[in-house]
Amino acid sequence: MRTGLWTLVAASLGFGVVQLDVTAVNVAVEAIGQALGGGVAGGQWVVNAYTVTFAALILTAGAFGDRIGARRLFTGGFVLFTLASVACGLAPGLGALIAARAVQGVGAAVLVPCSLALVAHAHPTPAARARAVGIWAAGASIALSAGPLLGGLLVQVAGWRTLFLINVPLGIVGVLITARRVPETPASRARGVDLPGQLAAVTALAALAGATILGGVAGFGAPSVLGLYGLALLAGIGFVVAESRGATPMLPLALFRRPVFASASAIGVLVNVSFYGLIFVLGLYLQQALGRSPLVTGLVFAPTTVAVGIANLLAARLGGPRRTVAVGAGLLAAGCLTVLTADAIVVGLAIAGFGLGLVVPAMTAALLGSVEPARSGVAAGTLNTARQAGSVVGVGLFGALAAGNLAAGLHAALWISVGIAVAVGSLGLRLARA
Repeated sequence: MRTGLWTLVAASLGFGVVQLDVTAVNVAVEAIGQALGGGVAGGQWVVNAYTVTFAALILTAGAFGDRIGARRLFTGGFVLFTLASVACGLAPGLGALIAARAVQGVGAAVLVPCSLALVAHAHPTPAARARAVGIWAAGASIALSAGPLLGGLLVQVAGWRTLFLINVPLGIVGVLITARRVPETPASRARGVDLPGQLAAVTALAALAGATILGGVAGFGAPSVLGLYGLALLAGIGFVVAESRGATPMLPLALFRRPVFASASAIGVLVNVSFYGLIFVLGLYLQQALGRSPLVTGLVFAPTTVAVGIANLLAARLGGPRRTVAVGAGLLAAGCLTVLTADAIVVGLAIAGFGLGLVVPAMTAALLGSVEPARSGVAAGTLNTARQAGSVVGVGLFGALAAGNLAAGLHAALWISVGIAVAVGSLGLRLARA
């Protein structure tokens, strides 16, 4: 097997396990709560501990991989992710599980940018690189969409701990392939690591998630909640200052002066707020309010998996990002309204998933097309960071709404998602502008 193909296998495996763990755990939240306690807030932290570190560290991990070599860091990321998965599967209590999930997120943040760097390095011609990146992204999309179904199956058949332990053989295979078959990328000492910005980003995301989750329990006017929101605001301001004044910023703020780049990034945040927030709340609603098993819950999400995949393939045929995002946003709104008005969860989710499957490729292509080829890595990293930050907010906000009353919280989340769809459609109008 050629080196390029081995590299693609290893990189796709790394990206795939990361995406799988983003969504699969949502179906297991109820089972984890029954075993370890913690209620809705505990479940939110099980999901968000992973996403916070993933979102906050991905840009720095990419820069560090450039400095020491992507293969070396990718291998370390696989080892860390695998060991953290073992810790998750063996966690004796909720606190230990949340801590292990945070470490898993660190491994995920390393795997994603380094996997893309390895693919790009192993496929030097533009045509070969485009094909390889397409396969790399498609595999991750399948893993992301199939997460709830696989999670439900594993929880139902073998218990929630297997959801994490299944990563162990995958991680071992990934490490062995990388060590034996994947060539190293050139190290570039010119890439710096933005430590002040990194610290501010982690603080801002963790405080934002903590405030929103605590608000669902203690009330959003509680002093502790307001204090955490204040900390998130201060850290956010510190991040902007660090990025605007630092010698090696991990996020060049000048890119956001470009309307297409800024709009596509905002769309990335919004669609993840809606999608991941709804998956979290619907997973709880189906199991706690309707009494469905984890397997049935996973099966409810299965048509959404198919819809997202089909839409990904059709997105490029609708004629451009403006039209594609408009159609996708309309379907996202229609799907949420279908669940609200007809209580047809499976059909509504499939419609919304098809809409999401149209929006994501269109916004990604528009964002990458708005920057010079030399900055495509930074642009892709920014979009990944924006989307994961949206996931943090979505799980925190929608989970907080559902903390007191699941049915009322789900309805509120669906109405918010309708509003998000309208905002996405409006932002999509800017994607056709240079």
